[in-house]
Amino acid sequence: MNQKGLLTAWNDAKGFGFITPEGGGERVFAHVSTYAGRGRPDSNRKVTYSLARDDQGRPRAGRFQYAGAARIIARMAPGVWVAGAVVLVFSASLAGLFYRGYLPVSIIAAYGGVSLLLFVMYWIDKRAAQRGVQRTAEKTLHIFELCCGWPGALMAQQVFRHKTRKGSYQYVFWLAVLANLGALGWLLIAPEAMNWRQQFGFDLSKSLRPLIW
Repeated sequence: MNQKGLLTAWNDAKGFGFITPEGGGERVFAHVSTYAGRGRPDSNRKVTYSLARDDQGRPRAGRFQYAGAARIIARMAPGVWVAGAVVLVFSASLAGLFYRGYLPVSIIAAYGGVSLLLFVMYWIDKRAAQRGVQRTAEKTLHIFELCCGWPGALMAQQVFRHKTRKGSYQYVFWLAVLANLGALGWLLIAPEAMNWRQQFGFDLSKSLRPLIW
């Protein structure tokens, strides 16, 4: 895709339009079947495309997609935005608890560090699956998800389109998420967790219990 242009005169009902080359010249026919993004393309968008010819020698786009940042957005599944919103809300909640003195920085660092590591592990496992080589054991991924890495796993699943259609994996994944959140809640408010809070560096003069009970 070394050609650049602007998608114009797009007829979505019929599924075709034309690309006006960036440097000028004859318009290039483009059909929705050769669109490389998700969903349906829109007119007046900058695109890159490969140039081909039909049976009559007329120029047509062999394959086309949005250019620049729009290309990345167009290739993302809707689940990416949902996962991003969940991670953002959770991260904002952790930041709020830290700001009010109810959560030590070590817990936030654990979520951030393990999530980043697990995101990379998902990427490696996805490439291994594509190449047909040795994979990362599912139980290993689940252990890291349980140990504060589930936000990174949630994003990786959607970004790489990996492990999203396997029902048994998703079942264990969400159990790990619930278990992790339950453990975090217990650590924040349970009297029995006082020794653990001391080990993790909580401010023991503050407690969430008065806010909850």
